[in-house]
Amino acid sequence: MPEGPELHLASRFVNEACGGLVFSGCVEKSPISRNPEVPFESSAYHISASARGKELRLTLSPLPGAQPSREPLALVFRFGMSGSFQLAPGDALPAHAHLRFYTAPPPPRLALCFVDIRRFGRWDIGGEWQPGRGPCVLREYEQFRENVLRNLADKAFDRPICEALLDQRFFNGIGNYLRAEILYRLRIPPFEKARTVLEALQQHKPSPELTLSQKIRAKLQNPDLLELCHSVPKEVVQLGGKGYGQESGEEDFAAFRAWLQCYGMAGMSSLRDRHGRTIWFQGDPGPLAPKGGKSRKKKPKGASRDPEDRMEDPPPPSKSPSRTRRARRGHPEQTTAQQPEGTSLQEDPEVPPVAEKGKRRGRQATSAYHKPQSIKADTVSLEPEGTVSP
Repeated sequence: MPEGPELHLASRFVNEACGGLVFSGCVEKSPISRNPEVPFESSAYHISASARGKELRLTLSPLPGAQPSREPLALVFRFGMSGSFQLAPGDALPAHAHLRFYTAPPPPRLALCFVDIRRFGRWDIGGEWQPGRGPCVLREYEQFRENVLRNLADKAFDRPICEALLDQRFFNGIGNYLRAEILYRLRIPPFEKARTVLEALQQHKPSPELTLSQKIRAKLQNPDLLELCHSVPKEVVQLGGKGYGQESGEEDFAAFRAWLQCYGMAGMSSLRDRHGRTIWFQGDPGPLAPKGGKSRKKKPKGASRDPEDRMEDPPPPSKSPSRTRRARRGHPEQTTAQQPEGTSLQEDPEVPPVAEKGKRRGRQATSAYHKPQSIKADTVSLEPEGTVSP
């Protein structure tokens, strides 16, 4: 699913692809989406984006003299399991384009589309970030670090560190693949108590005798867990493209897959946490590992693999209808109306519940999904720490 880096890459894509475009007319919503209608119409407006953690804000700004006269409108998106933005020809919309913004004449007419195959994504009108989410691990590192260390008494840190890392009140932007990569680099057992791991950082202060360059060198050579929560997502952003997910292009996904060291890699073990999320790791799982939990080891490429192994792999780009159908059988589609109300930020709300073993899942109608030709701008490196996305 899209994590903090993917949301930041998406905001950059929107700004670069739409920076020279003028949009007009109404915002069009697909009839099957359970998200709200967007009450916006203008004869000429610009679109800009910014990201914070696992949210993206889209701002629609009318140009001077545009009719009807109105104030800008902002929408906040959460991508769920498969959300992304694409810029496509207006007469060849991508499948599952649930919200569309059309360019003004002259032709060719283009459409910026929010595409969401599995429909877990949401948008809210008003532009406010979701209450309760902590500072962004990418853009607000100092505030993020302070927020974690100041709240170590919270019961969230009684849990295993792998579960605490998904708590968006403290680790806004961290998801399943990022937590595996961060813990693996530090050789921290995923089921070690979170407070035990983090309390040591409260007393960790560099020697005052070190020069500034020595402090920086020591920090780069021996980063702690909170520093990796900032630097590891930043590495994904610097890969460019669109990051992890089925909507990535072939080159994007190849670069991302080569970057991975732990998540879904051969030789790594895996267990499910109490929320049903699979955590990948190497070695001892830690003292809080689920009792009776069976650790599965990733088999080398070419070895026979069971269906559960395949389901936990990072999905390759969708190339054929049959592959799409296989993926959908592994995860039943669920609309917004079916999702439980008031899902806790502690449980990474974009994640659907894991179906119980042995229960038969309903079959869905299958349809071929053809990835449309997307128009995307080249990406550039992340802005310096502490800057705000435009």
